[in-house]
This record gives sequence, structure tokens and C-alpha cells, in this order.
Amino acid sequence: MNATPSVDLRVALVTGAGSGIGRKTAVALGRAGFAVVLADLNESTAQEAAGEVVAAGARASVVVADVSDADSVRSLFEQVREGFGRLDVLFNNAGIGAPRKPLEDLGDDEWQSCVDTNVTGVFYCIREAFKLMKDQDPRGGRIINNGSISAHVPRPDAAPYNATKAGVCGLTKSAAVEGRKYDIACGQIDIGNALTKQTYKVEEGMMQANGSMQPEPTIDPQEVADAVVYMANLPLSTNVLSMTVMATNMPYVGRG
Repeated sequence: MNATPSVDLRVALVTGAGSGIGRKTAVALGRAGFAVVLADLNESTAQEAAGEVVAAGARASVVVADVSDADSVRSLFEQVREGFGRLDVLFNNAGIGAPRKPLEDLGDDEWQSCVDTNVTGVFYCIREAFKLMKDQDPRGGRIINNGSISAHVPRPDAAPYNATKAGVCGLTKSAAVEGRKYDIACGQIDIGNALTKQTYKVEEGMMQANGSMQPEPTIDPQEVADAVVYMANLPLSTNVLSMTVMATNMPYVGRG
């Protein structure tokens, strides 16, 4: 990935870039003119996604990284620094769920693994992005966190995911405040029912707050990717603190 950075080159880093929303977003950012660094635990899927970015006419680099490991995240950002000299956009997309079960039946590891990836991992990436963005020239950049409507309207039997996505909201607002002095804008995108391999069961039926099972409408994850690109292309004087992208007819607003 070593190269002489171009002054005009915009660089984006996507975590969890090998599949789903991360993959769609990496390709969409490539089409929008960004050089894209694709970070994922699965090198094979990340390389496949990088091939799509290159086919879209953009530069792509793959880094195997575990966002829940501080040393791995530090290495990831050092490779970005060495390869491109700067970072303009970070999309904190990597995240996991936990087995659906009542809160009182959750195991320690089931809780902790979700916290380690969804909250601590986002923090590690924000911390390293701040270090890079505040010292680069031109200074500043944009951080976009993958939130979820689950932070605001939690599903039953999903306490680890619900709680960690609420934690992302706090991190987003903290980074938005503390990033001002460095020209770093931070916002998040709350996603409702994007259809990926992880969410295909939504169309079959999801448990509602009243205990019933109900199929729910979904959206193409490309719509989410396009929304991230919109945020990424904004001038740093403008920030989208929170955007909700959801299926129009999903049970989110209203009653019943």
C-alpha cells in the first residue's frame, strides 16, 4: 500500500468492508472518487470487495484488522498513514449481534463480545482517526458511525445489540463536540431493515414488542451506501449528526 500521497486524493476507510453494508459502501465511495481502504477480519471477502472498488475505477487497499483489538486498530491506521498520508472519511461499520434470548439468560461472553466490537471497537477507531486527522494537511476529516434504530426502539431479546448501539450514539455526540477544534465532523447513520445476509429473517418475521411475530419490509443496502456517500461528500463546515434510513412501512414510528 506504500505510495506517494496525492494532494487531491480523498481517502476513505471502511471497517467491516467485506460484506453487507460495508461492501456496498466501499464500492459506492470508490465510484464517488475516494481511494478506499477496506478493513475486515475476513481477508478473502475483503479482497473480493476491493476488486469491485477497483472495477469502479478507484484505488483499493485491504487491511486485515480486528476492531475489538487496540493493537490491531493502531496498526490499521498506521498502514493508512504510511500508504496514503491522510484520511478524509472513516465509516465505522464493523459490528456484530448476539444470540436472541431473554436478558437474564445471556452469558458473559455473549454480552462482552458485542460490547468489545460495537462500542469499544468504534472508540478505538475514532481515537486513532482523531490522531491522524488533526495532524494532517489539510487538517480535519469526517467520521460516520453505523448506528441503528435499535438504539431508539429496541427489539425484545436483543439487549447487547440495543445497548451497544445506544452507546454508539454517545460516542458520536462526544466525537462531534471534541472534533470541532480539529475540523473533524462526526455523525451517524441509523439503519432500519437493510436486507443483508445478517438480516434476511426480517422478511420472514421478527418478534414485536407485544410478543407477536411479524414480517417487516426491507430496503436495498445500496440506499444506505448512497446515504453514506452523501454525508462523506459534505464540506467539513456541514455535519449530519444523525440520519435515519429505513423501510418506509416498517413498524418504527406510530403505534401498534
